Amino acid sequence: MNGTPIFRRPEKGAVTCQQSEFQQHSVNPLVNTKGDIPVKTINLGRRIIALALLAASSAFAQTYPARPIQLVVPYPAGGPLDVAARALANGVRSTLGTVVVDNKAGAGGNIGAAAVARAPADGYTLLLGAVATHAINPSLYAKMPYDAVKDFAPITLIANVPNVLVLNERFAAENKIATIGDLINYAKHNPGKLAYGSGGNGSAGHLAGEMLKERTGIVAVHVPYRGASPAQLGLLSGEIQYMFDNLASAAPRIKEGKLKALAITTRDKAAAFPELQTVSASGISELKDFEVSTWFGLFAPAATPKPILDKLHQDFAATINSPAFAKVMDQLAASPTSTTPEDFAKIIARDRVKYEAVIKRANVKVD
Repeated sequence: MNGTPIFRRPEKGAVTCQQSEFQQHSVNPLVNTKGDIPVKTINLGRRIIALALLAASSAFAQTYPARPIQLVVPYPAGGPLDVAARALANGVRSTLGTVVVDNKAGAGGNIGAAAVARAPADGYTLLLGAVATHAINPSLYAKMPYDAVKDFAPITLIANVPNVLVLNERFAAENKIATIGDLINYAKHNPGKLAYGSGGNGSAGHLAGEMLKERTGIVAVHVPYRGASPAQLGLLSGEIQYMFDNLASAAPRIKEGKLKALAITTRDKAAAFPELQTVSASGISELKDFEVSTWFGLFAPAATPKPILDKLHQDFAATINSPAFAKVMDQLAASPTSTTPEDFAKIIARDRVKYEAVIKRANVKVD
């Protein structure tokens, strides 16, 4: 028929030569000759799953938040972190809705931090953590209820609160101590006669005192109190001669002339006391890089979806950089500072290394 080949359907069960050759040489694109799924196919499947998860988290983020957010403060109500948390909650109300501040104090901040570490990573439970919960406690406590690195996603730094080296005013006047250099000279000429206080073993004030001793070689006895306020009362009464106190706490007594301020422990000067030099700028070579600050920042559980973390960073950073929040921080003598999550993580890592070394060398322990 015009040379056109005729193809007849083979009888049922028959196998033609052409079929045999096809079966022998054809390749299923999803299965190799050994019956295994190729790597390219596996990678394709993974990409499809990843894209699906990303789409799901993005869709979730578009409706987030759909209910109130819990902001855990791992310290008692009325303290600096509590004040900051409530100011932040008020500031993000227009973009994130209701943020409920929940104080879960105890164990140096570990109880509240652990509660957030165990919470669902859905953006509805956040932590207002501090230098203690993420840089000091991991080296201070023999057993930690959370991993400060693996269990959290840093969102942003919130503020730095400087400490200030203060002396009992009468002691300073009687011994003509007006600078940190004068204090060091007195200590070296009167070994064993100095005692300094702090709010407790492992507190920022305690570690600052140990750093001063270590770098300058002075001898001073540490007296731990049950909180910074009792320590300040001990300083005012003459039980101790000096301490590194929170600037906001010490400021009223400095202005009243009851405490003698020598230097600020942060890298930069404090706006509230511009006349005070920093420890690092005191002209003493051993103290040229001395820096201790009580910072606090915002964290979420580690597996929180990135679109949600991005939104939290955007909205909280806007409040941190607002004039209204700066006014509240002025009352705490604090410097509001927002950062990227990456820069915040670097700050945490840097301080963790610094304080771990101090804690080990000074054999600081918490019972």
